[in-house]
Amino acid sequence: MPSIHLLSDLLINQIAAGEVVERPASVLKEVLENAVDAGSRAIDVQLEQGGVRRIRVADDGCGIAKDELALALERHATSKIANLDDLERVGTMGFRGEALAAIAAVARTTLTSRAEGSAHAWRIDGTERSVAPAALGAGTVVDVADLYYNTPARRKFLKSESTEYAHCDEMFRRVALARPDIGLQLAHNGRVVHRLPAADHARRVGALMGDDFLAQARALDADAGPLRLSGFASLPAYSRASRDAQYFFVNGRFVRDKLLTHAVRQAYTDILHGNRHPAYVLFLELDPAGVDVNVHPAKIEVRFREARAIHQFVFHALTRTLAESGAGLAARDEAAAVTTTASAAFTSETRTQDERPRPFGGYGNAPPVQGRLAMESASRSYFDFVGTAREPAAAANLAPATTPTASAAPQAFRPTAFAPAAGRPTGAIATSLPQHADDSAPLGYALGQLHGIYILAQNAKGLVLVDMHAAHERILYEKLKTVLDGTPSVQRLLIPAVFSVSAKDMAAAEDCAEVLAGMGFEIAPAGPQELAVRAVPVLLANAPVAELLRKLLEELREYPASEVVTARRNELLATMACHGAVRAHRSLTIPEMNALLRDMEATERADQCNHGRPTWTQLTMGDLDRFFMRGQ
Repeated sequence: MPSIHLLSDLLINQIAAGEVVERPASVLKEVLENAVDAGSRAIDVQLEQGGVRRIRVADDGCGIAKDELALALERHATSKIANLDDLERVGTMGFRGEALAAIAAVARTTLTSRAEGSAHAWRIDGTERSVAPAALGAGTVVDVADLYYNTPARRKFLKSESTEYAHCDEMFRRVALARPDIGLQLAHNGRVVHRLPAADHARRVGALMGDDFLAQARALDADAGPLRLSGFASLPAYSRASRDAQYFFVNGRFVRDKLLTHAVRQAYTDILHGNRHPAYVLFLELDPAGVDVNVHPAKIEVRFREARAIHQFVFHALTRTLAESGAGLAARDEAAAVTTTASAAFTSETRTQDERPRPFGGYGNAPPVQGRLAMESASRSYFDFVGTAREPAAAANLAPATTPTASAAPQAFRPTAFAPAAGRPTGAIATSLPQHADDSAPLGYALGQLHGIYILAQNAKGLVLVDMHAAHERILYEKLKTVLDGTPSVQRLLIPAVFSVSAKDMAAAEDCAEVLAGMGFEIAPAGPQELAVRAVPVLLANAPVAELLRKLLEELREYPASEVVTARRNELLATMACHGAVRAHRSLTIPEMNALLRDMEATERADQCNHGRPTWTQLTMGDLDRFFMRGQ
């Protein structure tokens, strides 16, 4: 067996480079973070051949003194920490002091710097460690050429120039998003790609993420004790097929943390469709002692000391922000600290959301709410139309609604049902529309229905199209969640609804009787394979009972009752709301349509149904004029 011996400093640094210097983007990250830590106000980045041939980063920071240049290239030499207490409260991007040494071990590296107060600059060669005078106005220039020139085996693992450049561009974006107060420029093969002057967060986010992201995003600024969460989170209309537009920063450091990702994903659960992913740029600030950043060689992962508290804070802050529908923003208290609209962060030189052109048929650009017009028919909730909406046979089977406690049965939660308007054709036009629609009603006032599926309404901006089933489904869902948190109001049936089920469903009904009772259902066996429903939640009094119960029992069969009540409660409520919502091809009266519009404005997350699909869209007069080429 070979004898134990010490490794050479060069080999130690080359081994360390395997962790620190994975590709050109890793070099760029380390050097950029050093420039930020140096207090720079402007940073210039030049790349050649995707960073493989050359990476040059120039900053105007504090610089490095002549007698410290050689030390800067040594392993574990740093000015950022001195003891364990410093490490536990580190506030700089870099701190280990191994990046420059590792880079110099696998690339031709020169370091030129002029410290504040120095007569001139000095340059050191990373290989020979010789120091010589140089010309430089201020700051530091790190020039890294021919990456892995002395370790050709590693160079073979690098990808194409375009791929390596894409990784460098992404690393540049992360630093630029984290520090909008610093002016940055990126050039590749002599062509300037990004020129970003110092700005506020909204301008920097708009420059890198695009104005379309800002137009479809909500700004938030929430705090709780030492915690603060700010930034921009996209509405579901801007969802993506991948996670390529997700940026989370902890104390200015870009991280990929499972706990934070889970909190964000949970906040989007009720409003994101299918396998789509949200876009966001979020900044979490907390006491440096509350987060350990020394758990990953590339410092991209962190560990929180109060992980659960952090998760809940992020989840609730985002949930409150996303809960406000585009039609109901004016209902919020303007003094609330959690959320502001993205356009509120723009300066006068940036176009606001309302000024920004909208694509024809685009959804999610609802006008801001100013208030509500006192209109008798519109002010009544469509829950109040129960008396005229129900078919005679169905109405005869409903006993008066009962509630275990009077406080648990507010009038707003009366059963939902719509009546066919006698003698009115499906596409009938309203005669009760206000003479001039203004912006006091964000979703406007109904004109009529289209094929019994969509509601057409006129507001101050133009035409509003509403998917009545999707909108009603969201309203029911939010109401059911609120009711289930207390004691559900129950509607008893005069004649029990009896329907046949499978043996598995019979077993599920018996095993989950307590769960179903907690939701407002009273069920009992009526035969070997028959169930009788004697009471239903008052909100679902007109839902197709057999169809709804079969679907619920199917889901209850797959999971233990305890798990259903906790983790899957909202999924079950979404199923109930879907089956209880007004169906397509149902003719509504104009007052019923207007009542639905008003309730949408008052409901959280009303922009999307329970499955994340849009519930309404706005066509402005400008959209319509362009389509019909008016004035051209």
